[in-house]
Amino acid sequence: MLDFALTADGRPTYSLTCDGKDAILPSTLGFELVKAEPLLAGFRIDGVENAEEDETWQPVWGENSEIRNHYNELLVHLSQPATERKMDIRFRVYDDGAGFRYEFPIQDKLVYFVVKEERSQFAMPGDCLAWWIAGDYDTQEYEYTESRLSEIRHLIAGAVDSNLSQTVFSPTGVQTSIQLKADNGLYINLHEAALVDYSCMHLNLDDQNMVFESWLTPDAQGNKGHLQCPVKSPWRAIIVSDDARDMLASNLILNLNDPCAYDDVSWIKPVKYVGVWWEMIGGGKQWSYTFDLPSVKLDQLDYSKTKPHGQHSANTENVKRYIDFAAEHGFDQVLVEGWNIGWEDWSGNEKDYVFDFLTPYPDFDLPGLNAYAHSKGVRLMMHHETSASVRNYERHMEQAYQLMDKYGYNSVKSGYVGNIIPRGEHHYGQYMVNHYLYAVTEAAKHHIMVNGHEAVRPTGLCRTYPNLIGNESARGTEYESFVGNTPGHTTVLPFTRLQGGPMDYTPGIFEMDMTKVNPNRTSGHVNSTLARQLALYVTMYSPLQMAADIPDHYEQFMDAFQFIKDVPVDWQESRYLEAEPGRYITVARKDKNGEGWYVGCTAAEQGHESALALDFLDPNRQYVATVYSDAADAHYYDNPQAYKIQKGLVDNKTKLALKAAPGGGYAISIVPVADQAEAKALKKLKLK
Repeated sequence: MLDFALTADGRPTYSLTCDGKDAILPSTLGFELVKAEPLLAGFRIDGVENAEEDETWQPVWGENSEIRNHYNELLVHLSQPATERKMDIRFRVYDDGAGFRYEFPIQDKLVYFVVKEERSQFAMPGDCLAWWIAGDYDTQEYEYTESRLSEIRHLIAGAVDSNLSQTVFSPTGVQTSIQLKADNGLYINLHEAALVDYSCMHLNLDDQNMVFESWLTPDAQGNKGHLQCPVKSPWRAIIVSDDARDMLASNLILNLNDPCAYDDVSWIKPVKYVGVWWEMIGGGKQWSYTFDLPSVKLDQLDYSKTKPHGQHSANTENVKRYIDFAAEHGFDQVLVEGWNIGWEDWSGNEKDYVFDFLTPYPDFDLPGLNAYAHSKGVRLMMHHETSASVRNYERHMEQAYQLMDKYGYNSVKSGYVGNIIPRGEHHYGQYMVNHYLYAVTEAAKHHIMVNGHEAVRPTGLCRTYPNLIGNESARGTEYESFVGNTPGHTTVLPFTRLQGGPMDYTPGIFEMDMTKVNPNRTSGHVNSTLARQLALYVTMYSPLQMAADIPDHYEQFMDAFQFIKDVPVDWQESRYLEAEPGRYITVARKDKNGEGWYVGCTAAEQGHESALALDFLDPNRQYVATVYSDAADAHYYDNPQAYKIQKGLVDNKTKLALKAAPGGGYAISIVPVADQAEAKALKKLKLK
């Protein structure tokens, strides 16, 4: 239940309870403005409107083929008599939480205004347990820390590690989505939805009173937003439940976004892909073509006169190897990073002009490779690394998309590594929020899907613009190569980063010892078992899934690789069976285009034991279950490749006792029995 009131001095205030338990204590709302009176107090209520909505909509892709959007709405019309300004606040209350946003109608006394700070409060019901990353205007690529709110100030320095671009703003600042657990048993998640033409919201904690307050990303001048009436803010979203599974199953963020903006979505298709990537991330190969540093600007360099260093992975022969592998094993696309000129001097120098997104290196046959891929029933996936020079990307964007049209590309992985140009802007400010959406909507004109890396964290805009098929915007698998992720990382991300939309996490690593990937390395380890890498294709939802390891490693474990080949990337129904942030997640999903179910479990350092009931299966069918699990002696560091595969006959009355090793997991494919002969043969097999 949500309550709204004005204080004695006219401050808008709200509170939220769930089944009689406090979720948000009385919290004030409003704005400070630049060179204008604040919109914080002195309000009166001019009227209220109530409404109810109950609809069912069908996402283009998603965890479920249908989503119910049911809420009660309260629209409060406020005015500030002393200044004759108006401000509305719209609340929507769902079974699993609430959202609110500010709306400014057309008015005489408020036309253009600059935000100094939004002052939305979220007063917590005590010193909650929290899973958080440090507040930063430029990166989310941090490990999550589990602590009480009162401990953030003392832990934040250790929660920040090196990144090519970072701006930590407060000793108690955190980023959304943040997952919390109150002592009253409630799980509470704070995020935002429908972030458009507005600065990304962080949260700053008053750790004396346990009150979060919104903290917007500033622009180059230090302002937090430039607005013109009529205008509305993004939604401030609060997901609440006494069951952790409900947090993962919530569609509140998507429901707070507008319906699909496109009439035709037939060109938007989920993608399972491989790519020329991991051998560079972890294997020591190069994006660049030469070690010769140019004596002229890169756009004036004649690469035909340079000496190749021989370590360039995006060469025609190597890419054909990936195309052949993709075609043989049923993958849709092949990502190729490092195909275009400019990688010799691209990062860290804040250069305006780096890439042209058009010109391939001499050893990359652009037309020939695309023709070869199409002849095999495969597409190449484009890669646009902007090096954070947004001016340069927008300078070339239309030509780059036209090049994609010419050669049949229909998806692009974009990157924004480095400090933003125009200088002084941040990755999560209003300027960049507008750019990311501009890239998506311009891509849609060419029927191109976008997977943005280093972009602002998702806020459910994929409902409105479903060609935004993926984002990174968090610490992904690449960090397993750099410094390693803790095993519990993937038990937190679905509660936090994935609340706003899918992540291109790039799972599927089979060789965990990085010294075997790159003999020149003396250390490095992927902190996961092989079985858990399979499970991530189910637990880390995305319509864009990469088999991130190199073909040679998959060919050593083709029996396990079969799960990656089989698992879908689009779902009819999803059920979260077990969940506790930082500990374990078990989810079952039904294929959108078939009758098969797929189960995944990911566990942290403690491991996990499941008593798994298959009561979600059709009671009128028998199924073949193939279980990919950790072997008895498996361990994420000491014995990560120890796995076993079992097959047996199951139905909706079957219960399986399964164990995930420390940092491990399991994956199960469950498909209907083909015929009675198969059923008879499988009766002899017992799952253990």
